[in-house]
Amino acid sequence: MAGVLGGLPQSVLQLVYLVSGILFIQGLRDMTHPRTATRGNLISSGGMFLAVVITVLWFEIISPAVLGGGLLVGGLIGAYLAVTVETTEMPQLVGLFNGFGGGASAVVAGAELIDVLASGGALSIGLTTTASIAGIIGAVTFWGSLVAAGKLHGVVGDSPVSTNVGHALKILFLGAAVAAGLHLVVQPSVIGAVPLSSWVPSYWVLVAAASLLGIILVVPIGGADMPVVIALLNSYSGLAAATTGFVLNNTVLIIAGTLVGASGMILTVIMCDSMNRSLTNVLFGGLGEDASGGDMEDIYEGNISETSPEEVEMLLEVADRVVIVPGYGMAVGQAQHAVAELADLLEENGVDVEFGIHPVAGRMPGHMNALLAEADVSYEKMRELEEVNPTFSQTDVVIVTGANDVVNPQANEADDSPISGMPVLNVWEAGTVIVNKRSLSPGFSGIANPLFAKDNTSMLFGDAKESMQALVNEYKENM
Repeated sequence: MAGVLGGLPQSVLQLVYLVSGILFIQGLRDMTHPRTATRGNLISSGGMFLAVVITVLWFEIISPAVLGGGLLVGGLIGAYLAVTVETTEMPQLVGLFNGFGGGASAVVAGAELIDVLASGGALSIGLTTTASIAGIIGAVTFWGSLVAAGKLHGVVGDSPVSTNVGHALKILFLGAAVAAGLHLVVQPSVIGAVPLSSWVPSYWVLVAAASLLGIILVVPIGGADMPVVIALLNSYSGLAAATTGFVLNNTVLIIAGTLVGASGMILTVIMCDSMNRSLTNVLFGGLGEDASGGDMEDIYEGNISETSPEEVEMLLEVADRVVIVPGYGMAVGQAQHAVAELADLLEENGVDVEFGIHPVAGRMPGHMNALLAEADVSYEKMRELEEVNPTFSQTDVVIVTGANDVVNPQANEADDSPISGMPVLNVWEAGTVIVNKRSLSPGFSGIANPLFAKDNTSMLFGDAKESMQALVNEYKENM
């Protein structure tokens, strides 16, 4: 049914969708660099706003009151989340956004099937095929993202699990979803022959099976692999949206979904390369299970040197170059502001300060960058692994705060380690390494870190925020 602008030529609608698509592409291009990321986000948001407005005005989807109410409620929730969610909780929010996108795609595809049946139309093979694909991917994305967000928030177990029973269940539910989809495609007349109120359509059987598949897919994956999982689910949400675009014959949805799906998959590949692992190993293996790589007591006993903020401050007084390596512990302790303040004080004293960022440090791609940016650290000071590694040999002091596996020498030295071959930050090549951790507990890989026992390493035990703030206070007193 036509809306306010429905009387205009169809070419007008397609032209506006094309402009929205161009804005999406330009926005995505700008988001590839920190300097232009904010502008890119605004451009992409503008494109989506334009697409939503023209769609609402072109089609009479539902009553204006219901539509306006929905937009208002959704807008208020989005504004509330934008203002209240801490940067440290951004990974959970990204996971939820991925899930909502996938869930919306599954629901919209199912609603289109019901709408066609309710209007007395026939279900074409093209419609049922695309709806089935959108339903499977969307349901997997929704429930998988909820589990991922739960793991990131600490309400679902972090430990990786890999069992033959789990793999068998994945195959079972995937098979059930595909079978229901095939039934929907091959025999659509069955759905129309019986009232919807008295029969469960194949589509909703498909969604139920795919939902269980999404849960079982993510539950066994350990917290260390969440950056990869978040990127993959982001790709899934885009693919679900693009497929739903074909269901609705909506050009702008196809464009937006394809861009999200492609960029998410590229990011997933980058994350896997950064961990030197295949996507199959991430999904069906699990960093941290059956870990080997040396007994912790043998490595640590008698070899750990402990330090204090006072001693670290004396080292910083005579340092010319300092590199700070943040990890998930910095995020948990919300120490980014103290770390940024320390960096500012050092620079005021003529010290060259940079931040070494590992691609998978934290719980989502770019997690450390986002936290440091919140504390007003310049993006120019954040160095990626390939940039900062060659400079460690010319660095006087490295401060590792809350990182573990991404600075573990076993990645280069041990062939039987779970992280063998994983690119890591070679911090041990610096003159002195200060590692700030609560304890000697292992990272997500579950293995010892020989870095802690090296001759040029000292452990600064304690909460990241408290330790960094104590170091800041000590440095201020002696400036």
